[in-house]
Amino acid sequence: MHLGAMIMVLTLSPSSYSRESRVVLGRHIYLNTAPILLGFSLLCALVTMVLTRIVLVTALSYGLSQYALQVVIRVLVLELIPLTSALFVALRCTIPDGAELMALQAGGALDEMRRQGVEPIRREVLPRVVAGMFSGLTLAALSCVVAVVVAYLTVYGFTVSGLAGYTRLFGQVFTPVVSLIFVLKTVLFCLSVSLIPMASALYGMRGASVRSSAEMRGLVRMFAVILLVEVASLVGNYY
Repeated sequence: MHLGAMIMVLTLSPSSYSRESRVVLGRHIYLNTAPILLGFSLLCALVTMVLTRIVLVTALSYGLSQYALQVVIRVLVLELIPLTSALFVALRCTIPDGAELMALQAGGALDEMRRQGVEPIRREVLPRVVAGMFSGLTLAALSCVVAVVVAYLTVYGFTVSGLAGYTRLFGQVFTPVVSLIFVLKTVLFCLSVSLIPMASALYGMRGASVRSSAEMRGLVRMFAVILLVEVASLVGNYY
C-alpha cells in the first residue's frame, strides 16, 4: 500500500517525466509489451477457437446451442482473459524486473543512488511498475478483441449475417455493472502483478541470504491478492 501510494504520487508528478526519465520509461514499456504481443495474441486466438468449438459441440449435444456463445463470452472474456493476461505479464515481465531490482538492492546500487541524491523509487521502480501496468492492460484489451473476433468467425464464419445477434448477445452479457467489475478486476490484476514483485524486492530482503525466501513470499502474496480479486469479482458478477 505504501509503495502503491508513492508510485501514484510520482506518476502524477510532472517532475517524473524529464527527458531522461521518459527515455527510460519508454524503453521499459517497449521491452515489456512489444516482444510478447504477437505470441500472446496467437495463443489467445488458438485457445478461443478450441474453447468455442468445445462449447458449441457440447451445447448442441444437450440442445442448448442458444446459450453456447453466451457461455464462451462469460468464461473466456470475463474470466480467463484478464487472469491469463496478468499472469503472463507477471511471468514474462514483472517478476524478472523484480529479480533485477532485488539484485540492485543486494549489490548496493540503490543505496549508492540515494547517496548521490537520486531517488531509486523514481529512477528504477516507477518505470517498471508503469511498464507492467501498461503491458497488462494492453494484452487484456488486445486479447478481448481477438477473442471476440475469433469466436464470431468460429460460429458464423466470414459473413455479417450474425453480426446483429452477436452484438445484441454481447450487450446482454456486458451490462453496466458487469462492465465496471470487469474493468476494475483487470486494473487490480495488473496493479497486483506490477507492484508486489517490486515491493518484495525493496522491502522483503534484508541481505543476500534471504533472497530466495523474499522472492517466494512475493509470489505467494501476488497469487493471494489475485485470488482475492478473482473471488470478489465472481461474487459481484453472479451473486
